[in-house]
Amino acid sequence: MSAEYDDLPDEVTAEVQTFSDVNVAWISKAVVAADVARPDNSQARARAIFAAVAGAQLMARSRSDISLFDALIESYRATGLLPA
Repeated sequence: MSAEYDDLPDEVTAEVQTFSDVNVAWISKAVVAADVARPDNSQARARAIFAAVAGAQLMARSRSDISLFDALIESYRATGLLPA
């Protein structure tokens, strides 16, 4: 829904923001617990991971190709964005 953010009602935009915030907070805790990021930079890492996964979803959906999502996620792991 973030792609259509400007066209959404205020109530929905608030929920979209909350969804992102909750997921980024969870990812932040997970990367610290996995010793992948330090607490002082875990939010930035979590936002990058969240954005990368959302982008992979958009690309795969726009091409109706789930294998593209899998390939992108694997490339994120290979480059170190996502923990292996």
